[in-house]
Amino acid sequence: MTKQRTLFHVDAFTRTPFRGNPAGVVLNADGMSDEAMQDLARELKHSETAFVWRADADDHDLRIRYFTPTTEVPLCGHATIAAHFARATALQLGEATLRQKTGAGIQTVGISRNATGGHRIVMHQGAPVFEAPLEGALRERIVAALGLAPGDVPASLPVQVVSTGHSKVMVPLTPRVDLDALRPDMRALSLLSREIGCNGYFVFQQPAGEEAVTDGRMFAPAIGIMEDPVTGNANGPLGAYLVRHKLMAHDGRALRFQGRQGRALRRDGIVHVEVMIANGEPVAVSIAGDACILFSASLDGAA
Repeated sequence: MTKQRTLFHVDAFTRTPFRGNPAGVVLNADGMSDEAMQDLARELKHSETAFVWRADADDHDLRIRYFTPTTEVPLCGHATIAAHFARATALQLGEATLRQKTGAGIQTVGISRNATGGHRIVMHQGAPVFEAPLEGALRERIVAALGLAPGDVPASLPVQVVSTGHSKVMVPLTPRVDLDALRPDMRALSLLSREIGCNGYFVFQQPAGEEAVTDGRMFAPAIGIMEDPVTGNANGPLGAYLVRHKLMAHDGRALRFQGRQGRALRRDGIVHVEVMIANGEPVAVSIAGDACILFSASLDGAA
């Protein structure tokens, strides 16, 4: 007998409703067609909706598929936090370590507790991969499409695609840039994505006078996301970028910081990032976040 499918609205990377990054989560999604999952994601209009399936092999504990309103994507940080938070809440799970299978392979996910005793989800991302810096006219076009002046991006730092499972273009900003005032040219960014093979652009800065903190915004119009409120798969690669380019102090073994995002959308959230370091280089990245469930309901009529 098929278990009842349950739909959750979860705000990830926050403990406050209507903040952080909202995601749809469907538990017991086994048997749903690709068309049904895409239709539901389009109807919900979240940047991603996660569909949780049973495992199909012994090397993982569950499967998750992720859909934006327009397409399936291999992996999503905030929807992973949301899916495991919803599942841990529904199943009343304690602390645990699980292996999830996604379009990006198999990731380890931990269920722990935050300072208030609620669930905190830890996602271990893939090994950092750095592409060659985007230079010359291409760099200039990216900067312009983001609504930035050339001097807003430090000349000494690369605009670079970095991945820990799902790639993003890292665009460092000087502290004087008004991050919340940026108004990118979404059509230009979409066209550039086809050219560079990366859909997400993460602009970030390190606020003056604050240690172990970053502020960022992420735009991915090529996959229907004008702006993502809080992005695990951007803040994770950011951690690797910070270590590679020596932008934040650490003890030589690990870098830990808070990635703040979502303020411009009134959806403030925090990604807790940890980067393991060997010989001065980033070798492993994990992100962690809290979440809250806004509502849940039985899902009827989805084939």
